[in-house]
Amino acid sequence: MAVVLLAVGLFVYAQVGSDLDAALDNSLRSRADDIATVAGGAGLGAADQDRLVAADESLAQVIGPGGTVLYSSEGLGRRTLLGADELARARRGPVFIDRDSVAGFDERVRLLARPTDNRVVVVGATREDRDEALSSLGTVLLTGGPIALLLAAGAGYWLASAALRPVGAMRREAAEISRLGSGRRLPVPPAGDELSRLGGTLNEMLERLESSAERERSFVASASHELRTPLALLKTELELALRAGRSVEELRAAVASAAAESDRLVQLAEDLLVLARVDNGRLPVRPERLDASELLHSTARRFEARAAEAGRELRVDPTDGLELYADRLRAEQALANLVDNALRHGDGAVELAVENAAGRVRLHVRDRGPGFDSSLDGQVFEPFTRGDRARSRGGTGLGLAIVDAIARAHGGRAGVDEGADVWIELPRSHTDLIGDG
Repeated sequence: MAVVLLAVGLFVYAQVGSDLDAALDNSLRSRADDIATVAGGAGLGAADQDRLVAADESLAQVIGPGGTVLYSSEGLGRRTLLGADELARARRGPVFIDRDSVAGFDERVRLLARPTDNRVVVVGATREDRDEALSSLGTVLLTGGPIALLLAAGAGYWLASAALRPVGAMRREAAEISRLGSGRRLPVPPAGDELSRLGGTLNEMLERLESSAERERSFVASASHELRTPLALLKTELELALRAGRSVEELRAAVASAAAESDRLVQLAEDLLVLARVDNGRLPVRPERLDASELLHSTARRFEARAAEAGRELRVDPTDGLELYADRLRAEQALANLVDNALRHGDGAVELAVENAAGRVRLHVRDRGPGFDSSLDGQVFEPFTRGDRARSRGGTGLGLAIVDAIARAHGGRAGVDEGADVWIELPRSHTDLIGDG
């Protein structure tokens, strides 16, 4: 602000000085024209000629062809005001000359000499008024500039403080949130400006971070619970096997039970590793063009023995040659989880089918069971989610969560229709994958 005020002050001072100089020059030209008119006529010695010259402020002189003074205003005498060089230049054209003083004038004087009818008219005026005006202006600028600087600095400080006051409030609240973690949010100023939008964005970020942290805590707690049960059973079976007096059959049953719990632990660890690889809800996939019918039949063949052992029918509905664009291993994993879920928790025949759904391929796995508990509406694909009936039949509660992660990794989705009909929707082409990915 000091630099701006200094620059403005210098500019104003210079501009006013220039305007005063221009006004003085114009006044001299006008008076020179009047003197030239009078000097060119017969009234040079008339009594009213001195009215053209203001006493104590201006002067005039007319110089003849030989350098003699034909007329001088009061106080100048008969001595010419111009030197030989100045007189020679004045005979060729108008000339402005500055003098520190002349006879009868102690102030600085500005002269104008111009030719007229073989004569040279010289007029002059003191620069006292100009210098006084500039001196007064300089005093005003030197006095008012610091005052204006203080006022501007105070106003700027007040405005900056008022503008940054919401930032201070947001910083203090952010410190409290960091210290207490109480679910509080940053105060958003009501102005609707950039700070308001920044506060809203930060509150949305805090909401997402808290939701993510809550999901992580829930996931860790559920994983710990799921790991505790098979580990406890495994330990119990091994302790029983180590007791003295156990028969061969009892030892064999204990080892078989321990092996089953080990398998459950291995499956749980693999499922947790799959979910741990999810980055922002996405799994790394390597899609390729697949035949939907071949994908369903290859999945069904993996479960034929298990279905026969359970006395369940496993069939694949005829397809119409649909193709899809997906990662084979991930697609087979998703279908395997759906079939395993149907065989474990469903009832009756298990049916694998495919349909064209709005330009995508929807793979269905249906059974004749009662379907999902009504208490699980909207939570079927959450990790470790199991209904009351499913808790007594084993499983980790991660199968459908993995199905949903695989679907989203392909830009698709997973869902449940009425009854026990679970499906996964995958793209038909590379364009669909890119468009949704």
